[in-house]
Amino acid sequence: MDAFRLRKKYPEVSQDEMFDLINRFNAIQTDTPGRVDKQRVLQSLQASGESYDNAREVLKHVSVDSSGKVELEDWVELNVKLRQQTKEALLPSKKGKVTVHGSNANVSHTINEDERAEFTNHINAVLEGDPDIGYRLPIPTNTMQLFDECRDGLILCKLINDSVPDTIDVRVLNKPTPKKPLNAFQITENNNIVITSAKAIGCSVVNIGPTDIAEGREHLILGLIWQIIRRGLLAQVDIKLHPELYRLCEEGETIEDLLRLTPDQILLRWFNYHLKQAGWHRRVNNFSRDVSDGENYTVLLHQLVPEKCSTAPLQTRDIRQRAEQVLQNADAIGCRKYLTPASLVSGNPRLNLAFVANLFNNYPGLAPLDEQEAKDYGVVEDFDAEGEREARVFTLWLNSLGVEPPVFNLFENLKDGVVLLQAFDKIMPGSVVWRRVSKPKAGANEEVSSPTSADGEEEDIGVTPNQSKLSRFKQVENCNYVVDLGKQAGMHLVGIQGSDIVDGSKTLVLGLVWQLMRKNITQTLTSLSKSAQGRPISDTEILKWANTTAQKAKPGIKPIRSFKDPSLTTGLFLLDLLEALRPGIVDPALVINVSESGPYEDRRQNAKLAISIARKMNALIFLVPEDIVDVRARLIMTFVGSLMAIANQ
Repeated sequence: MDAFRLRKKYPEVSQDEMFDLINRFNAIQTDTPGRVDKQRVLQSLQASGESYDNAREVLKHVSVDSSGKVELEDWVELNVKLRQQTKEALLPSKKGKVTVHGSNANVSHTINEDERAEFTNHINAVLEGDPDIGYRLPIPTNTMQLFDECRDGLILCKLINDSVPDTIDVRVLNKPTPKKPLNAFQITENNNIVITSAKAIGCSVVNIGPTDIAEGREHLILGLIWQIIRRGLLAQVDIKLHPELYRLCEEGETIEDLLRLTPDQILLRWFNYHLKQAGWHRRVNNFSRDVSDGENYTVLLHQLVPEKCSTAPLQTRDIRQRAEQVLQNADAIGCRKYLTPASLVSGNPRLNLAFVANLFNNYPGLAPLDEQEAKDYGVVEDFDAEGEREARVFTLWLNSLGVEPPVFNLFENLKDGVVLLQAFDKIMPGSVVWRRVSKPKAGANEEVSSPTSADGEEEDIGVTPNQSKLSRFKQVENCNYVVDLGKQAGMHLVGIQGSDIVDGSKTLVLGLVWQLMRKNITQTLTSLSKSAQGRPISDTEILKWANTTAQKAKPGIKPIRSFKDPSLTTGLFLLDLLEALRPGIVDPALVINVSESGPYEDRRQNAKLAISIARKMNALIFLVPEDIVDVRARLIMTFVGSLMAIANQ
């Protein structure tokens, strides 16, 4: 019956061909008879000789229902459209970039083929042998399959954990089995974890949601993958981990000037330091044009490992051949990653940054500071553990607002007041009169300005542009305005002046940013609460909500007296609260029944579980398990506030 009905709709398909299509569809393995996952459909077509990317692109134009499952009629439509396609490439490629269709026919995006291939190689390498997804690897580097493999969130979650270990408790991930694939709700939960965890490690996740990942939106997924990989590669570019980076201070600079630099800017300094040590006449100011001829790389590699990396490429006139020789030198020291001769010559900024970061991580080439150097450069001022943890959380929170430039060192990057004023404006739109604000000029240093491409467009140079430094007078002026806005918003800012922010007074700056973050949380709760009637919600009300909610689901639970309650160290109250919000979301088998004085690691495992479950519910959580175990009251309040926000949505 199906064959006759479908032949009426598609008369161009003969009876024998229609029966063949039906038989091929029925032969595809599925747990839902008559409905097949898109991925299995594409694999079936690829096995029959069809191009994976062509089939994938045509499938976008087949009227598959909201479940995302391909039915028999969709299968026939797909095959008919594949036959009808013109000889012109469905995915036109120009200068190493593929154009793909966006969310509708009028929108298209470009995907850099080198980036797709190298990021796929990275994923294949770091996730090889993974117990949950290892069987899906290696992912082909020459097709768009990467984006389909990322749809269920598992590969992205594992990649986040590779870049920043222990970010996600993999026990809470929804995993498919051979007989039971994930449903749409389970995929959304996994992708909630991806988005909230990416924000929690400092990625700028703007205009991308769980649905975008589930739908395989290529440009958004590729950008997210790059940010996750970049976060891991640059994690070691830190003065606290490598005090010898103090040597990168230039004449007339202080340590504070160096701390103000972003990790990519520090990498440029490191690159140029070695070029100078080698007596080389050139310097690099970007990760694109300045490295594309391979000469600077040749000198850098020779300076780092002279016995294995020769300067022979400098004698090679052909730029492509020289690029290959540079990468052969890198291969000799185990660092041939991220770049191909073509991407090196084209000056791809992302891949060059990844290549240089990998070199730094393996061969920093900086001897430890001697006593005199340590005395000359000084040391980073010690700060209490609680202050450090709060500074980390506040940094991530500010970056989640989309402030520009991003914050890397909380106390240094807030000194001119501009980031704080942006935060005020995002939390309370229209509160900042921008004509009153003095702003540093981007790209003030002419040497690091972005080059211009042949078509007149500004190119990405792979490094955060320098900004001119405002005079102290203008910095204080901006920061006084910050304090004024805080007081107008009802914040308790006793004894703090603009000069305290400019001077980087840590306790006062933390107090200010905490109140700003708290304002953001309570404002969200107030807008969602029916009982608040526009009145700001207090900590006491948040505490009362947590106790009431937990006790409704588990009447015998002991309430917490405050966010400093010692019992919070076990993580059990937070797990009970999560279970109360969504019954069944906490697997009792994963919970460790531990006392307040029980093993630290047991308490930490409970805290880690609570954080990942909260993110699974799409709560934006910035703290780490240790913050719960050590009962950091402010940070625990942000955790509970985020849960209250999603409960009221």
